[in-house]
Formats: sequence, structure tokens, C-alpha cells
Amino acid sequence: MSELFSVRVTVRGYETDVQGHLNQAVYLNYAEHARWSLLQAAGIRQKDLLARGVGPVALETTIQYRRELLAGDEVDVTCAFEWGDGKTFRIRQTLRKTDGTVAAELTGVGGLMDLTKRKLVANPAEHFKELASDPSLFGL
Repeated sequence: MSELFSVRVTVRGYETDVQGHLNQAVYLNYAEHARWSLLQAAGIRQKDLLARGVGPVALETTIQYRRELLAGDEVDVTCAFEWGDGKTFRIRQTLRKTDGTVAAELTGVGGLMDLTKRKLVANPAEHFKELASDPSLFGL
């Protein structure tokens, strides 16, 4: 696989809670931003997915909070896809402060939904491989 995909995000003050640290729900936004950034970097646009009649879906997400993030902190959000033989795939993501401190680790299970049938497609890796101009970003 190529170098791990990563996107940098700066924690904004309005994303923090009363304790002054990043609100728990915002971690999901950062992870989603990194996933869509990876798709874009691989050459897949949302309209490409829609034209094919498919869309990515989140089926499960687990977050392990390791260290707090405060307003102004910069964090690198990684994204790595893991493919199996079925209709689902795993996505592993880490939020790491610029000093190397791991703030959170996310593991998700996703799929690719046929937007007409409203069911997961078989072998989603093949769809990503066919759509991407750089499938190596998906480890394909």
C-alpha cells in the first residue's frame, strides 16, 4: 500500500464543549471529512458515485478517545481502507496531534449501497477500483 492518507484539520472554538475540548460528535465530522478527501484525492467525486447509482454508507463506528483536543490544536486525520471478500469493508482512522500524540482512534464498517435497490453491492472494492484514477489510495 502507498503512504497512509492524511488530512490536517484545525480545531475551531465553536466545535468545543463546555469543558473546552472538542465535542464528541465533531470527531465523526473530522473522520468523514478525511474519508471524502481520500475519495477526492483518488479521483472519485460524489457525482461519479451518483452516476453509477451507488453511495457509501456507514454501518458501524467505534471511537476510542485517547487525549483531548482543544481549540487551535492541529490534528492529522488518517484514513485506511481494509477490504474483505464480502459486501463490507473496514476503515481505520487516527486523529493525531502534530506533536505525535494520538487523540482518538476510529474504526468503521462501511459498504456501498445500490441507490435503486437500497441494498449493499457485492465486492465494493471493485467499484472503487473502477471509479478511481488512483486506486492505490484505497490499498487496491
